[in-house]
Amino acid sequence: MLTVHHLNNSRSQRVLWLLEELGVPYEIVRYQRQPDMRAPKELRAIHPLGKSPVVTDNGHTIAESGAILEYIIATYGNGRLIPPADTPERLRYTYWLHYAEGSAMTPLLLKLLFTLMPKRAPALLRPLVRKVSNTALSTLVNPQLKQHMAYWEGELGKSEWFAGSEFSGADIQMSFPLEAAAARGGLEDGHPKCVAFLERIHARPAYARALEKGGPYQVGR
Repeated sequence: MLTVHHLNNSRSQRVLWLLEELGVPYEIVRYQRQPDMRAPKELRAIHPLGKSPVVTDNGHTIAESGAILEYIIATYGNGRLIPPADTPERLRYTYWLHYAEGSAMTPLLLKLLFTLMPKRAPALLRPLVRKVSNTALSTLVNPQLKQHMAYWEGELGKSEWFAGSEFSGADIQMSFPLEAAAARGGLEDGHPKCVAFLERIHARPAYARALEKGGPYQVGR
């Protein structure tokens, strides 16, 4: 049986959601974040990088959200949650599947980093670190993030879902950047289509079931 090595409050929540959408039986092995929010060392026994999500299935160990979604949909999807081959929707699907982590998460991670740095700096260095962080946020990170959010808004103006008129794995993959942007990027300010997208996915029964099984999930909620 497929096993999800699930770190609380992490990207592996998307994997649980996908499996619930497809109705695939699975087991969960749970891991709790350490006080510094890092994954516990036990995850390294599953994958050398010790990060989540990771799934094991039929002797395979698969890491990285996009690769996991591709594997599960190809192995268990039976044509579900993926547009037909050789269609414009399939090309969009592939693009968003990779864009979500390859481009979208970079400014969001930088936003988190530069927001936390002043809080965690030694007291004597805090004013300097705050000045550097605020400069990086205002001149680099925030403008990039605004550009990405405007891009999402425009694309969701073309179709209800990221790959077209049908819900797909691309929407599951893109949920994390949009939820992170809602939590710390000001997504609700001037991006009504993005906010509506989040409302639609949060209303899906499979999303709710995944939350029940995965435990507390704070990103964007």
